[in-house]
Order: sequence, then C-alpha cells, then structure tokens
Amino acid sequence: MNFDKEIMELAESMEPALIERRRDLHRHPENGWTEFRTASLVITRLRQLGYEVQFGRDVLAESERMGVPAEPVLTAASERALREGAPQELVEKMAGGYTGVVGTLATGRPGKTVALRFDMDCNDVAEAADDKHRPAKAGFASEHKGCMHACGHDGHTSVGLGVAEILAKLQDRLTGKIKLIFQPAEEGVRGARAMAAKGVVDDADYLIGSHFMMPKVGFLAYDVQNFLATSKLNVDFTGLAAHAGGAPEQGKNALLAAAAAALNLHAITRHSAGSSRINVGVLKAGTGRNVVPATAHMEIETRGATTEINDFVRQRAEQVIKGAAQMYDVAVRITPMGSAPGGKNSPALAEKIRSTAARLGIFDEITDTYDMCGSEDFTYFMERMQKQGKQAAYIIVGGSLAAINHNDRFDFDEHAMVLSASLLAAAAVDLLQD
Repeated sequence: MNFDKEIMELAESMEPALIERRRDLHRHPENGWTEFRTASLVITRLRQLGYEVQFGRDVLAESERMGVPAEPVLTAASERALREGAPQELVEKMAGGYTGVVGTLATGRPGKTVALRFDMDCNDVAEAADDKHRPAKAGFASEHKGCMHACGHDGHTSVGLGVAEILAKLQDRLTGKIKLIFQPAEEGVRGARAMAAKGVVDDADYLIGSHFMMPKVGFLAYDVQNFLATSKLNVDFTGLAAHAGGAPEQGKNALLAAAAAALNLHAITRHSAGSSRINVGVLKAGTGRNVVPATAHMEIETRGATTEINDFVRQRAEQVIKGAAQMYDVAVRITPMGSAPGGKNSPALAEKIRSTAARLGIFDEITDTYDMCGSEDFTYFMERMQKQGKQAAYIIVGGSLAAINHNDRFDFDEHAMVLSASLLAAAAVDLLQD
C-alpha cells in the first residue's frame, strides 16, 4: 500500500503548526539534562496522539549518564520549566535530569519495529539580538540567557512530533510498531549512552536518525560517513597553596602540572590507521599572583576516525595527565563528561531511505555520502543495533542555514521540517511493510 501522497499532504498541511512549535521551543531552549519543559511538551503531545509513553528513569540507565549538571542547576531548570507551563507531575518524575522520552505506537498487527530518534537539547550560546538575525527580528529569539537552539534541535523535536501525528493518522492501516525516541543531552555527547544502555532500541529492527545541516533545502544525504569517536574529559589537579615569596617550597603547584599536561597532550603521537584529534579547550588555575596555585581545571576532548583510534588517544591522554600530576606531586581526578563511538550507516537501510526519497520526489539533490567529520552520540544507538544484527542509519537534511551550527546567528529554513517529516514518516511506513 502506497501512502506517499497522503503523507506529503499531511506534512504540508501541518507546516504552520511545525513552525509554531519550533519557534516556541526556540524561545525556551534547555541545556542537556534540563529539558524539563521540552520533554513535558513531547510527553503531553504523544499521549494526545495515542502513543504509550515512557520517560524519566524508565528510559535512562542511571549509571551511564554523563555530564549531568549539579543539583542546584537541575533544580533551577525544573522550577523555570514549571513557571513556563510544564505540568508539575511530569517535572517531578524527571527530577534529577531524567529527561528522556520514548513514545510507542503499536498497531496491534504483527510486523517490524521501526525506531526514529530526535534530540531535544540546546547549546551554551548567547543568541544574537539584532534585527539581522531573523529569530530576534521575528520575536522568537531565546528568552533564556546564555542558552540557544544553535544546532536545530528545536526543529528536530518539532519534526518528531509531526511524524508522530502523521503515523498516528495512518495507524489503522499499518502493521508492526513505531518507537519515537526523544533524547536529552546530545550536545557534549552525553545522553544517548544512557538510553541505549536501558535497551530502548533493543526491540527495534530499524533505526533512523537525522540532522539539519548547511546545504540548501532540498538536499538529502542518505549515507553519512566519518563519525568521529570522541571522549570528553574534565581534569582537576589539586596541589597545596603557599606564599609564592615567603615559602614557595611548601607549595605544590597545580597550575604547572596542568600547563605541562596541556603542552604534552597536544604532542601525543598520531595514529597510522586514521585521523585523530585532541584539544584542551579550557584551562583555569590559581587564585592570586603571590599564591602558589593549589587548583587547576582543564576540559579536554579526544577524537578518532574509529573507536579504536580514539581509545588510543584517550589512553595516552590519561597517561600524560597522570604523569604531569606525578611530576609536580599533585593529586588529579579525571571525570568522563561525554563520549561517542565511531559508526557507519547500515548500507541496506541507507539504500532503502534513498529509494523512499527518490520516490517522493521532494528533494532536488540526493547524494550517497556526506562526511560528518564530527561526533554524534546517535552512534551509541547505531552500535547497539548493529551488534544485534539490526540496521541503523543517519541522514542529513539540507536546512539552508543562516550560519554554521553552534553560531549565535544560527537559523534554518523552516520548510525543511516539512521535507524531513515527509521522508521520515514515509521511510518508517516503507520499513514497516518490508
């Protein structure tokens, strides 16, 4: 049974609603693990559409969460969500930052299970406020200081709810089961591992993830490659303060340990099997010019073309850090803040997506490959699926971006949401009938 025409008409008809929802989410961005309002909107809408909804601790493995904010930050975010209309009973169930959501639509007829993943969190970016920036000029710029949807996750979440509505309208003619995964904390690659470890994709036969990127609206890449594996680490050196003039020999200099580590981290040998990266992005130390610095804090990341290469760089990084601490006789603590494995699309699923997109005829340019050259924790889901002999794929949808991702002038052409919702709904229907 071919649903293409009906799906595209439904997607087109809901464009005003998609835009309204996206702009509401854009005004109210929430960082990773604080998506209380966003998740509440998702839960409420999925329930209205007839989905069985699981959320909070039911879809997140506590021990696998990374980079969770301190309790005062979580409390402040939940209180803000309540002020902005989130239902108290939902926010309370997500207390502690358990903001993942999974909606399941069971047709009641045997068949495949198709999962789609959408990320919800924002970036730590202060949004541009002048009239050259469309969200500011049109009145939907961020109302949360220092937070901005600068990567399109407001659009991804809106598309996810649009797809949910389309599939709910087709439910009585479908077989199998749909799972819609709304993931927190993609930024910093912090959230997917905990959802994957909880088993939210274990019953799925197929999984698709997607992202709006720089190419113009009408562009589709159905076989994304070169996901870089990554590790995000916080490093804290603890020494001993002393008077820098009167008794410097009594101090233990955490700043020098951090500085030695920073220099030598960037000297780690590259790997012959593929590209690797390391970056010291933050280094803070000391309290005053006449005090031997007792503390130093670094934030670093490693990346590799494969999980194995990244593991090599990360292990060497930890050796360098511990060696620097030993050299300056200070203590050190290394805290994982995020990570993602490498990954590749399942070729057969990528080809099925290409076939669906070509048949719909709504994309001007369909390309087989797109180099990600970055990291995405969707690869945790992908890895888990593929290890079980199942298929997963990630696609890029052109958004005619106003600025690159994570820029304070980021924005996208909202018609891209119609194309994305059409393709994802049609691909899900095709896979259910596979």
